Amino acid sequence: MAAKWIGTKFKGVRYYEHPTRKHGVKKDRYLAIRYQIDGKRIEEGIGWTSERDPEDDQNWTEAKAALILERLRGAAKHGKREAPTRITEKREIEKQRKEAKKTAQELAEKEAITFDQIFTERYSPIAEQNKTKGAWDAESSLYKLWLKPVIGNLTLENISPIHLERIKKNMADAGKSPRSATYALSVVRQVYNFAKTVDLYKGGCPVSKVKLPKKDNQRQRFLTHEEANRLLAALKARSRDIHEMALLSLHCGLRAGETFSLQWADVDLEKDILTLRDTKSGRTRHSIMTGMVKDMFVKRGPGRKDTLVFPTTKGTQIDRISKTFNRVVEELGFNEGITDPRYRVVWHSLRHSYASWLVQSGISLYTVQKMLGHSRINMTERYSHLHQDTLQDAVKVLEQSIANAGKDKPGQVVSFSK
Repeated sequence: MAAKWIGTKFKGVRYYEHPTRKHGVKKDRYLAIRYQIDGKRIEEGIGWTSERDPEDDQNWTEAKAALILERLRGAAKHGKREAPTRITEKREIEKQRKEAKKTAQELAEKEAITFDQIFTERYSPIAEQNKTKGAWDAESSLYKLWLKPVIGNLTLENISPIHLERIKKNMADAGKSPRSATYALSVVRQVYNFAKTVDLYKGGCPVSKVKLPKKDNQRQRFLTHEEANRLLAALKARSRDIHEMALLSLHCGLRAGETFSLQWADVDLEKDILTLRDTKSGRTRHSIMTGMVKDMFVKRGPGRKDTLVFPTTKGTQIDRISKTFNRVVEELGFNEGITDPRYRVVWHSLRHSYASWLVQSGISLYTVQKMLGHSRINMTERYSHLHQDTLQDAVKVLEQSIANAGKDKPGQVVSFSK
């Protein structure tokens, strides 16, 4: 049944009643207005008297409808295009106003988030899941000890280079290495990048304006073959696992993390190849076994393809180097009287020795780069000084060939056709 429209005392305002619903003692009324713009008749609904006007949160009345109608007529009559001339326009403007207010409120809330809130509530759960236990423990410790006291309560917008310089100074005063300070600033950068990724921040990162501490902390010492044999023998007497992991690093150049995560599925005893997945560079690489390494794997396994080669007693992945290794190194006297960290023997010295032996044997730096899994050749060029004997031999061969050519016959002038 078509609605029966009823006029009001306000010209251009009418209503129809709801068949059953009441508002107060009267039936609920649906208000509408009618007017003309440029000779065109327009009729628009206002709403039920039981509903509220979003502008003042009061119920709709005939008088309020008449007031809106008067405003629309005035805007149309005087050509005030900045004002709405239809109720739909008015409602669209109100909708846009609310959306703008909501956006501004969300932006204000984002800008008020502190570094500690982002690190603890948003960054930590994802980083802890995606990083190794050792890497996450290091980041978490750096944050609690050095970052949080200085920038924890500041918003990302308010953290400046001066705050980061204060972190550097605090760490230097406490005797922390430049590498540790650089690592701490790297954590700050990672949090800023994360905040941008999840749309919590759109500005720049203050770390880019800070000079990073630099120090030559690259390992300088590598083991001689005699020292390596002594070390392996001593480790074998203490722990089979530590001995075999050390052999793997010395003969195949594996990083500690690569050894810890190695599974039997990655060990190909037919082709003598190890497949190293999710390495530090993010790329999978292959390593060739030596005869000793292959014999070690044959005696050790093989195990189920989905199991670790070197698990803990609980079957989980090892997350740090055993103290047994450091005790054996000290007992052998390898670090006696040495205070410079670059010359002390640590686990990474095994991989460093592997690379050094390759270069000393005349293997090209490019090949060594691929065998180590370095992403850039400049990381491998640190071994270039070990290549000097090979380079000198090459020059001697060139000199000899020049001398021999001079003895055979005098030089000739060669004519080139134009």
